[in-house]
Amino acid sequence: MGIVRETFISTALRILPAFDRLLMKSAATKEYQVFPNTLFPWTDYLKAQTPIIRAEAERLLRDRMSVPSVREISPDHAKIAVDDKWRSFFLWGYGVKIEDNCAKCPETARILENIPGLLTAFYSVMLAGAHVPRHTGPTKAIVTAHLGLMIPRDREKCHMAVGDGNDIVWKEGEIAIFDDMFPHEVWNDTNEDRIILLLHIKRPLKFPGSLLRDLFFAGLRASPFVRDGLRNLEQWKQKNTVTDTTPERIAAE
Repeated sequence: MGIVRETFISTALRILPAFDRLLMKSAATKEYQVFPNTLFPWTDYLKAQTPIIRAEAERLLRDRMSVPSVREISPDHAKIAVDDKWRSFFLWGYGVKIEDNCAKCPETARILENIPGLLTAFYSVMLAGAHVPRHTGPTKAIVTAHLGLMIPRDREKCHMAVGDGNDIVWKEGEIAIFDDMFPHEVWNDTNEDRIILLLHIKRPLKFPGSLLRDLFFAGLRASPFVRDGLRNLEQWKQKNTVTDTTPERIAAE
């Protein structure tokens, strides 16, 4: 299995640059490092749902250590998830819905069902003092969106640098959308935790790029990269007792 996995990853790394160049010939927008929200009509809807999403995140993440670190779920991220200060609670992963996790925040899951092109969604928790080194994402087939939920009061010290001089400072209820194939780096140089809802969205493409993009993600869902992540998540849940924070459980306490 290890050989198959390594072969898949090494092959993907070789072909993705050419694949991305082919996709961008069908781009439906010009290339941005940080996108205007106006290019994505769903952003107004999602921003309006922030109080609901935040309430479920607050309840779920009362104990920050009750959710796994990114590197525990995806060892492929070990170079950027350098410690346990970047933690995650996955709802979708590359188009696969994590049913057990969605059941713990049902309103957020319902809201996400209305986001066109959704691939991945998770609560991204950066504990106080966390740092994610400069890196790039896997493919131009994706754009990344951040919805601010719980942001440190000293906001200027909790930020993300993207590409050529773009500095994103999160705000509660605001959405930042960027192309993570441009180098980016994240700091939380405060004594408070930062929580956002992180989304991967299909890049807007015209035909035939849209078809190639969708075929790529169909194959990715069957790949060791995604299967191993789902297995790691299940193993983590089996090893750790996660507090039941569903509304029904809280009402019974």
